[in-house]
Order: sequence, then C-alpha cells, then structure tokens
Amino acid sequence: MKLKSLSIINYKNISDANLSFSDKINCFIGDNGMGKTNILDAIYYLSFCKSHSNLIDSQNINHNADFFLIQGDYKKNDTQEQIYCGMKRKQKKQFKRNKQEYEKLSDHIGLIPLVMVSPDDIELISEGSDERRKFMDGVISQFNKNYLHQLLQYNILLKQRNALLKSDTHIDEAVFEIIEEQMDNIGLYIFEERTKFIEEFIPVFQNFHNKISYGRENVSLDYVSQYQKHESLKQRMIDTRTRDFALGFSTQGIHKDELEMTLDGHPIKKIGSQGQNKTYLIALKFAQFDFLKKIHFCSPILLLDDLFDKLDSNRVEQIVKLVSSDLFGQIFITDTNRKHLDQLLTQINNNSKIFTIVNGEISL
Repeated sequence: MKLKSLSIINYKNISDANLSFSDKINCFIGDNGMGKTNILDAIYYLSFCKSHSNLIDSQNINHNADFFLIQGDYKKNDTQEQIYCGMKRKQKKQFKRNKQEYEKLSDHIGLIPLVMVSPDDIELISEGSDERRKFMDGVISQFNKNYLHQLLQYNILLKQRNALLKSDTHIDEAVFEIIEEQMDNIGLYIFEERTKFIEEFIPVFQNFHNKISYGRENVSLDYVSQYQKHESLKQRMIDTRTRDFALGFSTQGIHKDELEMTLDGHPIKKIGSQGQNKTYLIALKFAQFDFLKKIHFCSPILLLDDLFDKLDSNRVEQIVKLVSSDLFGQIFITDTNRKHLDQLLTQINNNSKIFTIVNGEISL
C-alpha cells in the first residue's frame, strides 16, 4: 500500500497543503507544535474515518475556517484508489471512495491498512482495560468485517440492557432474557476470535521485542475473559441482575475482558521504565503491522510519530535497522531534529523525502 499524494485544506493548523511522497520513507521535521503530527493524523483519518487524537470531528476544523478537506491518492498492488473526506461545521462528514460516497463508514475500515506508533500509545499501559480491548478489537476489525459487525451489534445490545437497568419502570424479565441470550451468542463469537488472534499475535510480538531489546527482557500478553470460566454469559447476567440494577450498568460480558501486558512476569504498568514501556509499545505496533501485512497481502502504511523519544542508543539502532529493512513498506516519520533521521536515511539509498514544517506551512 502506497500513498502517492495528499491534499489537505483547513485540517487543524494546516490551511493548505499538496504533497507527493516517496514510496519508502517520508520525514517531517519541525519544532513541537508546528504541525508534524497533524500531517500523520490526516493520513490516519483517511484509513479509519476519524482522528487518532481528537474524536470530535468538528474540532479538527481549522479555527479560522468552516470546513476541512482531506484527499489521498493510493496505489494498492496494481489498483488505484482515491479516498476523500470533507466536513462542514454542523454537518455530517462525507467519506468517498473513487468519488462514490459510503453508505456506512464501517464499510471503509480495512481498505487502507495502516499502523500508527504515537506517544499517545502509552495509554495502552497507563489507562484501564478499555484501551487495551480497543487495540485488540481494532486490529481484528481491520481484517474481519463480520467481527466488526458483531462487535457493533453487541455494543447496541449492551446499551439497551444498561438503559433497562436504569429505568424507573418495571421491566418484564422476558425482555432481559431476549437481550441477554443475544449478548451471550455474540459474546462467545467475539471471545473465540479474540482468543485465536492473541495466540497467533504473541510470538510475533515477542520476536520484535527481542530484536529491539537484544533479548534482555521477557514480554507477553494474557487475554482474560469471563468465558474462560466455562459459564454462559446469559447465566452470569441472570445471577448478577439484582446487583446490576443497583449499580445501573452491566457487570458481566466481553466488554469486561482484559488484555494484560507483562514484563518479566509482572504487569508492565507497575515495573516498566519509560524506555521499557516505549519498547513494549513499538514491538506491539510492529507486530500489528506484520499481522496485517500477511492478512492483506500488502504492507500497511506505517506512521511513526516521535519514534525515538525515551529510547537509549542501542534500541534506537535496532529500530533503525528494522525500519530501513525490506520488511516495511512506505513509512511516514516525525522528529524534532535530523540526528536520528540521518542515521536512518543513510541506510535506504536516498529513497526518501524530507519535509520541514513551520506553523503548518510545509516545504520539501
């Protein structure tokens, strides 16, 4: 997968940009707050129909404008794809593939495979289980449309059950039983897909981590689900319904599953240094890249935002070797200076472009 060109109007602090890219490495250099990350975010938007950092679409419009527009021209194997997104204030955003508007945005997810490594990834370690489930579900949804559909359906049922739990009127138990049976059936499918994915994902993740850390640390992932107790979700919901009424929400279900991240047998959240956390997250994203590459039969676009921060020179050297290898395809990378980028560019035979960004203005 290659992004050949990108047009941006009024997206965050980027008023107007028309860029063409190298098929290998594209570097964006500038001080903090100049707009480097906004370029990557615009590219991310065209893959996932949303911003990586701000989920309120209207807040991505430049403060001095009434709309934003992003358009990318891609080449996927021998196929050309044009993806367009536009939004006006107080109106619904438009998403088009080759000038044809999507009926459902979910139909677009997976068409443009992409992986982003960002400083915000630390939330996978520091925040609660929701972020880790989102990561797992996000990867699976990029290659399994049915999984995405079932996940969306489960969330609708969960909202319905929670609304009933908060209702001041009497609700017939039969209504709960119908919803709970559907949640059980869908939940079992989601559990089985998550289990299969994690079993295949772990060795790939560990291999990348070993390369970056010189094998000095042992890392793993542990998927924990209520379904592992071999009890139906429906029965667990029946057993806890009185408690759920008191709390006003559903305490049972696959929305409570956990993806535990460990370093040397302990939760990395408790013992990991900044460098160890960063290494763990980069290995996680590189494994995601490798997984999607095998599924899609093409290299996803790789976005690397502030990649080298908090890493020692040995780990930087290993990452540079990986990124400059033939394993990865097209890469977009940001940094505040040329030191690490020059180290990287010397290994790829000048198949690169370097852009400078100052207050949203981009120059080659």
